[in-house]
Amino acid sequence: QVQLVESGGGLVQAGGSLRLSCAVSGRTFSSKAMGWFRKAPGKEREFVAAISWRDRSTYYGDSVKGRFTISGDNAKNTVYLQMNSLKPEDTAVYYCTAGNSAGGGSYYYTSERWYEYWGQGTQVTVSS
Repeated sequence: QVQLVESGGGLVQAGGSLRLSCAVSGRTFSSKAMGWFRKAPGKEREFVAAISWRDRSTYYGDSVKGRFTISGDNAKNTVYLQMNSLKPEDTAVYYCTAGNSAGGGSYYYTSERWYEYWGQGTQVTVSS
């Protein structure tokens, strides 16, 4: 069984920073890409960022470009999300995800339907 465990969420003031981590545990696991999505109350789950292990390409949602950075270590099945210049609208539960489905590139990696495994989520709250 594959488990994704997020950590690093919390409460921060607007303009501050947080770093989320996600580690994969369980059976021997490999993925094409890992990513982060978020869900705010009353809103649909939204793509945040993804990283392709094949060529280490990164993808970002428009609302976080220039502020968030995704990175990771494929060998360790670990991915990070550095979040800077946080805004109250970044408040959400952040979910780590991983996938090895057919297809690759922006069209697939930015879609939650492509991913197979999901963490339980970590709460990020940004106060104004």
